[in-house]
Amino acid sequence: MEESQEKLTEQSASNNIEQLANTVTALQARQSELEGQLAQARQEATENWNKYLSVRADWDNFRKRQERVVADRVQNQKKVLIKNFLGVLDNVERALAYQDTLSPQDLQQTLRMMHWQMNEVMRGEGLSPVATVGEPFNPYVHEAIEAVENSDQPEGTIVEEVLKGYTLGDETLRPARVKVSMGNK
Repeated sequence: MEESQEKLTEQSASNNIEQLANTVTALQARQSELEGQLAQARQEATENWNKYLSVRADWDNFRKRQERVVADRVQNQKKVLIKNFLGVLDNVERALAYQDTLSPQDLQQTLRMMHWQMNEVMRGEGLSPVATVGEPFNPYVHEAIEAVENSDQPEGTIVEEVLKGYTLGDETLRPARVKVSMGNK
């Protein structure tokens, strides 16, 4: 009986060893599988990081390219505007060179022509003067600097322009400084 118990113990131990060996083999297989998955995940992470860096570099290059395009456009627009003003500047220099030989009337006529030429250049760029005298006061394009009492104009009407105002398209560059009627009191 002792022998059979010994055999049972031996057989039980053998079964336990065999189960442990199977468990170890299964764990080693699972470990190999997980290591493979980990390696694959690391490779994907590296690829994603490289893609991210590439996209970011492309975006930075795009941004810099757009900044250069905008700077070039601004520079070209400045060139066109300055080129348009060069004609006016040439006429001012001519007038200064011949001012001693011009009569006061001729000098005044020259100044009028240069003023007209300057206005034409500005109008060509989209600059418009703000309408003032006789117009109703508009705080978006007018700046009231004085309220005039006992005016023959209705209340809120502009009676005098002190400084000309300008708009560029829909935007007010400089409001016109005006005197506004308070009505007849």
